[in-house]
Amino acid sequence: MAHLIKAFLLQFPLQAFPITIVLGLLLLIFLKHIHKKSPRISSPPVVPGLPLIGNLLELKDKKPHKTFTRWAEIYGPIYTIKTGASTVVVLNATDVVKEAFVTRFSSISTRKLSNALRILTSDKCMVATSDYNEFHKTTKRYLLSGLLGANAQKRFRGHRDTMMNNMVQKLHTHAKDKPLEALNVRKIVINELFGLALKQALGRDLESPIYVEELGTSLSRDDIFEVLVVDPLMGAIDVDWRDFFPYLKWIPNKSLEMKINSMDRRRTTVMNALIGQQKKRIASGEVLDSFLDFLSSEGKFISEEQLKMLIWEPIIETSDTTLVTTEWAMYELAKKKSCQDHLYREIQSVCGSEKITEEHLSKLPYLSAVFHETLRRHSPVPIIPLRYAHEDTQLGGYHIPAGSEIAINIYGCNMDKKQWNEPEKWLPERFLSSKYDPTDMYKTMAFGGGKRVCAGSQQAITISCMAIATFVQEFEWTLKEGQKEDVDTVGLTTHRLHPLQAFVTSRVMQ
Repeated sequence: MAHLIKAFLLQFPLQAFPITIVLGLLLLIFLKHIHKKSPRISSPPVVPGLPLIGNLLELKDKKPHKTFTRWAEIYGPIYTIKTGASTVVVLNATDVVKEAFVTRFSSISTRKLSNALRILTSDKCMVATSDYNEFHKTTKRYLLSGLLGANAQKRFRGHRDTMMNNMVQKLHTHAKDKPLEALNVRKIVINELFGLALKQALGRDLESPIYVEELGTSLSRDDIFEVLVVDPLMGAIDVDWRDFFPYLKWIPNKSLEMKINSMDRRRTTVMNALIGQQKKRIASGEVLDSFLDFLSSEGKFISEEQLKMLIWEPIIETSDTTLVTTEWAMYELAKKKSCQDHLYREIQSVCGSEKITEEHLSKLPYLSAVFHETLRRHSPVPIIPLRYAHEDTQLGGYHIPAGSEIAINIYGCNMDKKQWNEPEKWLPERFLSSKYDPTDMYKTMAFGGGKRVCAGSQQAITISCMAIATFVQEFEWTLKEGQKEDVDTVGLTTHRLHPLQAFVTSRVMQ
């Protein structure tokens, strides 16, 4: 740089130019020099698409995680697509996702919700879908202190033990009374998970129908499960074409709007009835160990709307996500008898004639391998809700401009052939290798990472591992004919389209 300035001064004496012009020319030379020394960072590869609609037609099958993974084999682990008016940066490799979770978190910490999710989450009033701000930090702290943290989970231990006992009793009854009839595993597991969620969130399970004044009718426990869990999950994956063309949002989409708003109203009225019932209990002086009791005492600055959403969030998440992993794990173990036998022998070597308890879990490495391999192969959330880059940043060595949407394809990370040998196969043994650190939270990406790591990860691991181990310790599992090929899933989720059907035979405890 010095020799360039010297040459300029020798060629053009200072007195020949006003000082401002000299300084301006020197600045231009400097900037040109810097530009040559700092080559521009390139943008990610672009998946070709059609005018206006971009790649939307290629995503119409509602399995975008699989389409994203196929594109990763062609364009690399990070690329961009067009979805109408939006540019979406898709991440498909663990190292790039870690960078997004941690290094570049401050640049892409804002959530981008669909119209359906915006309504169903009361405009980001859930911890999982809120932007990273004071609301998120405060409510996540409440969630950990009152429900999902280590101390809270110790307080709820009795509820989990009761749930396991109830499931085992129902399985033994079925094995005894209907030995030739396949068992609907989901029906038993989801019923008990829903009961646990209600006890933890509200203090009590539902033992009888509850009158919902705003609806003018009484709803059974099954009705309430449909309203609080099933309907919102289905609504969350409904696609509104206006999400892709925001400049056309003035055009009505009445059928979808009515459907989602109806779900929201019914969910709200049921939550009003459930919370109202428990608030009367609290006002009478009866205090139970529940998240509602905790928030009533500690959450002084939470609005009624936020309270409803914070109580509803663990109900829907406990009742669904843990089920997905447990059901797929039992499918794989029933399908692969050698793995089921391996797990049974490990449990016997640790527990002997005792029934397994949560204290045994840390001594069962193969059980951990079964759990994590199921998370990898059947990740409950294949794509994390979109994030939004609110400033220019970098990912994977590429320039990401402000305004880009970020899609994190967990399924793609877990099916990456560069990281996983034969990723399409379910092989628990891969997690027994020294290559995998059992404490590495990023190994399957299932619980996110960084500041937004899933608050309920420990509960999910404990419940699912206990259920898997208990089921295998006390029963032999065999798939119903035709179940090996029954692997269809619901929409853009990995939730089994059809419940697992299996034959169970009680083992003789030694």
